[in-house]
Amino acid sequence: MKMVKGLLGSFTVAALLAIAPASAQMASMECTEANMTKVSADVNKMPAGEKKTMAMKEMTMAKDMMAKKDMAGCKASMDKMMTMMK
Repeated sequence: MKMVKGLLGSFTVAALLAIAPASAQMASMECTEANMTKVSADVNKMPAGEKKTMAMKEMTMAKDMMAKKDMAGCKASMDKMMTMMK
């Protein structure tokens, strides 16, 4: 019985560790032209509404920051936009 509980605990920890990197990657995106193009297409696919409007504003801010070489500001806008798209 102890062995079964130990195995179950190990599988649970392994599953959580496997999920964590994927969710962290989803929430954070680097400011590159390729990522901007991908996210812009995803925003355009969103249904009309407040979330889409806010995501489009964040996209504009991210593009402005990228043009100014402010990668920290661009990344912050991209991250905020990604959370709106969930």
